[in-house]
Amino acid sequence: MRVVVAVGGNALLRRGEPADAATQQRNIAVAAEQLAKVAERHQLLIVHGNGPQVGLLAEESEHDPTLERGYPLDTLVAETQGMIGYWLAQSVGRRLPETPVGALVTQVVVSAADPAFDRPDKPIGPYYPAEEAKRLAGERGWEFTEEERGMRRVVPSPRPIQVVELPIIRRLLDGGCVVIAGGGGGAPVTADRTGVEGVVDKDLVTALLAEQVEADSMVILTDVPYVYADYGTPSQRPLVVASPDELDAGAFAAGSMRPKIEAACAFTRATGRPASIGSLTELAAVISGTRGTHIRARRASGATPA
Repeated sequence: MRVVVAVGGNALLRRGEPADAATQQRNIAVAAEQLAKVAERHQLLIVHGNGPQVGLLAEESEHDPTLERGYPLDTLVAETQGMIGYWLAQSVGRRLPETPVGALVTQVVVSAADPAFDRPDKPIGPYYPAEEAKRLAGERGWEFTEEERGMRRVVPSPRPIQVVELPIIRRLLDGGCVVIAGGGGGAPVTADRTGVEGVVDKDLVTALLAEQVEADSMVILTDVPYVYADYGTPSQRPLVVASPDELDAGAFAAGSMRPKIEAACAFTRATGRPASIGSLTELAAVISGTRGTHIRARRASGATPA
């Protein structure tokens, strides 16, 4: 079976943890253990997030006194693909010494006319006090959104159209490699391969890749075991099985579960194949169908609670 798995950037650098390399490598080792178990039985394509990491690099770049201006976001996304892909390839490869594991810097084509460029809404990087955010907005032209823990920079997030390296990814999978690609949603470029200032949602790129490599299953990993209906209310309940038509992505939080629901539903609608959302620590059980929320093409009745 061919499986595409998306691992969130926050699984690699958890909230409140220092952003040093040793911390992230310890977290990646936990993820790699789960991923290697899947790769022992299935063809595996791994997509990873990079929200905390690309934000950190952007902040460092902007503060570098030797630069006239900070590096553009497409370049920083490519940097994080190299860094995180390297760590994942190392850690998964240690557990699968007979299996080739490769990380590929990936470009994703977007439209220069995408309306997202006029409405930045993708959070990246650390949280700032209100006064500092106001200063940065004035000095650097950054835009911010207010979250529970403070102000956070937001950048454009255009929709993915095409993965430039798709033929290479297919060839590597067909050849028995574990492939790491589309990291951070891929470096956004226009049709003529010019980088643009933005980031692409990694879950939407996961769905696009899963469809185009003809995956049998797509899994999006997060830090909760299920998708919850009425999350945060007294009527909160986990969903086990639902069809795309039964799930209204707009009912879920834009900054967390909504893009995962959108991506899972898009894959299932396009292919008729199942998509799942669940916890990183329960990956094998999510793939087997005993844990997590599963999006199926059809159901005879409403979404099933746990």
